[in-house]
Amino acid sequence: MTNIDDEPDGATPLDPDEREGLKFRHVTTRGELNGLEQANVESGLVWISRRRKRDVLTEAFICELHRRLFGEVWRWAGTFRRTEKNIGVDPLVIAVELRTLLDDARFWAAHNTYSPLEAAARFHHRLVRIHPFPNGNGRHARIAADIYLDECFGHDPVDWAAGNDLMHMNERRSAYIAALRAADKGEYGLLFAFVGV
Repeated sequence: MTNIDDEPDGATPLDPDEREGLKFRHVTTRGELNGLEQANVESGLVWISRRRKRDVLTEAFICELHRRLFGEVWRWAGTFRRTEKNIGVDPLVIAVELRTLLDDARFWAAHNTYSPLEAAARFHHRLVRIHPFPNGNGRHARIAADIYLDECFGHDPVDWAAGNDLMHMNERRSAYIAALRAADKGEYGLLFAFVGV
């Protein structure tokens, strides 16, 4: 088992104050933490399937979704990060950047600016790039993009993992990280191919 500090490539490391937000003091390995988070994500997916449909393109929904996915594990779940990370905008502009993204995503859906999968890929990428939360941004953004696809386009979700585990290094995770890094440079081809555009 790897130490809890051993992050897979592309993961966001936590600072000591954020680590203090872990609700389970007995967790010492990355495997234990991943197991707890996965159980929480699964309960969050149940919440998604049962909730009444409302506007998903709001800051309140984005934060509530993160809280539902990670709130049983982390005290700070659903609250914007306050520290700089290896990825993401300055913490002081998270709310502004998120509002811009949500407004753009609403416009894309209302005006058929992009195909559903292309809109979802762009939405996902920008949400990851903003990196609103201390951790869990990739999983949160994938799920948020799937909800966006369903509720704004009536489209099936993306098969992000394609039978792999995106929490561990493998060929699929490497392709995912490479696609996001290319999109950071304005080159969306790999990400569009990844989601099946």
